[in-house]
Amino acid sequence: MISASIVSFVLHEIQRLPGGLVYGLVGLLVFGEAALFIGFVLPGETSVIIAGVVASQGHVNIGALCVLVVVAAVVGDSVGYAVGSRYGERLLQIPVVRNRRASIDRALAGLQRRGPVYVFVGRFTAFLRAVMPGLAGMSKMHYRRFLIANALGGLIWGVSFTLLGYFAGSALTRIEKYASWLGLTLLILMIGAFVTFHFLRKRREASGEKELTETANDDGDSAQHTE
Repeated sequence: MISASIVSFVLHEIQRLPGGLVYGLVGLLVFGEAALFIGFVLPGETSVIIAGVVASQGHVNIGALCVLVVVAAVVGDSVGYAVGSRYGERLLQIPVVRNRRASIDRALAGLQRRGPVYVFVGRFTAFLRAVMPGLAGMSKMHYRRFLIANALGGLIWGVSFTLLGYFAGSALTRIEKYASWLGLTLLILMIGAFVTFHFLRKRREASGEKELTETANDDGDSAQHTE
């Protein structure tokens, strides 16, 4: 996360801007997080929280800001998907991406197994939020499936972090410290739920197979006795 002093400086400077420029700047940062890979420099959650604080002080409208953040996130990720679909292999040669090739490979493997789930979960971690749309396009994931998962994640993420900044008000530095933990906690809970569901499904499948086998054996024994 960005240090509190930098966040305070950025907040002070943004408050001096006209409302229209605030909307434009926040929209550009959220849009560019995946579309232009700005997320490697400035995590989108930081700009969204700051914008929420600015809204709490009456400089911009909180409702309009929530809509802007969600739309910018969804559209920006769609652009990132298109870029990944067309230039995926070239993107892997970018130094900041190449240095995290192990994480990229794990993300690609996850997309192959549970594409929409991985797209949704990726929205709540800074690195995956910046690269997941491009990786989804690179993996040839169907765009409609990507869009649904991406829109759902963008809606929850955008509204949550905007309101987090709005209700935090002047306590931004303290909230900023825990914002990443919020995303991490959500991620851990989601992964735990998915893992539990996976093992329960496997147990049900194994139980079903066992019942089928026993039924088949019983039928076979009955047929032999009949003969």
